Amino acid sequence: MFIGEYNHNLDAKGRLAVPAKLRSMLEDGAVVTRGLDNCLFLYPKKEWEDIAKKLSSLPISQAKARAFSRLMLAGAMDVEFDNQGRITLPEYLRKFANLNKKTIIAGLYDRLEIWNESDWEKYKEGTENDSSEIAEALGDLGV
Repeated sequence: MFIGEYNHNLDAKGRLAVPAKLRSMLEDGAVVTRGLDNCLFLYPKKEWEDIAKKLSSLPISQAKARAFSRLMLAGAMDVEFDNQGRITLPEYLRKFANLNKKTIIAGLYDRLEIWNESDWEKYKEGTENDSSEIAEALGDLGV
């Protein structure tokens, strides 16, 4: 299970160090792709395979299903760790998530999210301010 929030720097070559405690859960491979809210999603290979299978079964006759599948699948890339525990994020994904030097890696149970630090702070502040409203809306889901 991925949890926590970690500050890390992206280097000029697009390499990002993943904390060792998180990296150990990605030893069997990892996939990075476009996420939602202008961040990147980093999945363990097994989780990704389950999600990709679900996405591939969406009806191609529905425009929103095609669009979401394209967003997630076409943007995906296998990543490997170097000897220093870094992954290289391709330029098109760095551009999508507006990543520069300061990044946040956030653990969200089955995936990691990679954010531009200032975008994360704005998002987090808004969510914290609306937390009561959000919790009430999720009550119907049994949360």
